[in-house]
Amino acid sequence: MRLLQFYIDDIIKTALNEDINYIDSTTDLLISPKDRSEAYFIAKASGVVAGLDIALRVFELLDPDVEIIRHTEDGNEVFKGDIMAEFKGKTAALLKGERTALNILQHMSGIASYTALCVEKVQGTNASICDTRKTLPGLRALQKYAVVMGGGKNHRYNLTDAAMLKDNHIDAYGGITNAVKALRERAGHMLKIEVETRNFDELNEALAVGADVIMLDNMSCEDMKKAVEITAGRAKLEASGNVTLDNIGEVAKTGVDIISLGALTHSVTAFDISMKWR
Repeated sequence: MRLLQFYIDDIIKTALNEDINYIDSTTDLLISPKDRSEAYFIAKASGVVAGLDIALRVFELLDPDVEIIRHTEDGNEVFKGDIMAEFKGKTAALLKGERTALNILQHMSGIASYTALCVEKVQGTNASICDTRKTLPGLRALQKYAVVMGGGKNHRYNLTDAAMLKDNHIDAYGGITNAVKALRERAGHMLKIEVETRNFDELNEALAVGADVIMLDNMSCEDMKKAVEITAGRAKLEASGNVTLDNIGEVAKTGVDIISLGALTHSVTAFDISMKWR
C-alpha cells in the first residue's frame, strides 16, 4: 500500500499551520536560523512501526536540506530502546516539527501495533482483521494505511466503494429484499452489496436475495457459528460489534471470514516514542 505524496504533504501542512500559525514564539525568538542540530526517534515500548516516512517528511518540508538515516521501516517490529531514525538539520526546523512528527508517528504506530495484536490472536483461523469508517476526519487514509502495516485489511475507504445496507437503510427503504433488488437494478456491475443482519431471519433473507457480504451485528459466538453453517459459503460473513482483544480469538473460531473493529482507529492508544537531542 502506497500513499500519494501530495496527499501526505497536504495533511502535514494543515497540521503545521494549525500548530505554528504565525510564528513559533519560543523557537523563533531563541534560535538562530543558521544553527544546526542532530536528533533521533527512540521507541519507549515494543510494537509495530507505521508512519515513519510521513513523520520524517515533516522535517523535510521545514528544512529541504535535512539529512535522515532510517533504522527501520513501516511494518517492522521495534523494541523498547530501539533507535528508529536519526536526522540532522536546522535546529529551528527540528524544534518546530517535533510535535507534529511525533503526533503522526505515535498515532499511526499505535494503530499498527494494536492491529498486529488482533491479527496474532486470530492466527490459524479463516478470519481477516478489518478496519471500519470510524476514523478521525481528514486522517482516514493514514489510519487505514497503519492498519495494513499491522497486518490487517481495509473495509470501505468511503461510501462510494460499496453499497452497505445498515439497519437504518433497511428500515428506511422497507426491508432487505426490496433494498437489495433496487440496488441491483440501479447499480453498475462492479458494485458489491453488503447487508447488516441482526438475527437469523434477516440472515436468511439476505442470502435469498443474493447479498455479496453479510454482517453479523452484535451476535453471540454461538449464533455466529450457526450463521456460518446456514450460509455454507454462499456469502462472505463479517462479524461486527462488541469485539475486543479478549474475545477476538473466540469470534474467529466461529468460522466468519472478516472481523471488523472500529477500535483499531477510533480509540487506539498512541505508541510511546520520544524525540531526543544529541
